[in-house]
Amino acid sequence: MKSSYLRAGAALACAVALSACGGSDGQLVLGGSYAGVTKTGLVLTNGGQEKAINPPADGSGAGNWAFDNLISTDDRYNVEFKSKPSNVSDCKIENASGRAGYHVYSVYVTCTPNFRGLSGTVANLKGELVLVNGSDNVTLQAGATSFKLANVAEDSPYGVSVLRQPADQTCTVSNGSGTARQADISNVSVTCTP
Repeated sequence: MKSSYLRAGAALACAVALSACGGSDGQLVLGGSYAGVTKTGLVLTNGGQEKAINPPADGSGAGNWAFDNLISTDDRYNVEFKSKPSNVSDCKIENASGRAGYHVYSVYVTCTPNFRGLSGTVANLKGELVLVNGSDNVTLQAGATSFKLANVAEDSPYGVSVLRQPADQTCTVSNGSGTARQADISNVSVTCTP
């Protein structure tokens, strides 16, 4: 009888120990994906862990991330920002908190960049001119003295060029390329000559 109590007690102790640790402690990944990260400065935290997310080399601003330390089954997590890049208006975290049952790949970080205006002046335009920056373009009519293209994300390159010249004129662009910084770009100039 005594030995059956001992066996039952040992079985109960094993069951409690296994349920506390879940059988796969320290084996679970906590991470997800990110978008809109084009500059260093994004640091995430979970408890005492920190993870710096650097922009990808391909310039896409998107990728996957995970904390370096694994978490345990049934661990509660709460991912927060320690810091954000200086070139964003805001960053948000989806699915930031929960309790780990499996690997967690569903914490999504999305940053919205600051945008800067891109505009300039036009001189001596006598016909129709089309200017382009990347996939954005603007058509200007004779007599136009200024132009505005779509805003450019801060720390992104821009390059204003002529897509279509006016009839009987050649237009050249000055100050048309660079990298958007912390102010609007308004010094692009287009000069047209016969």
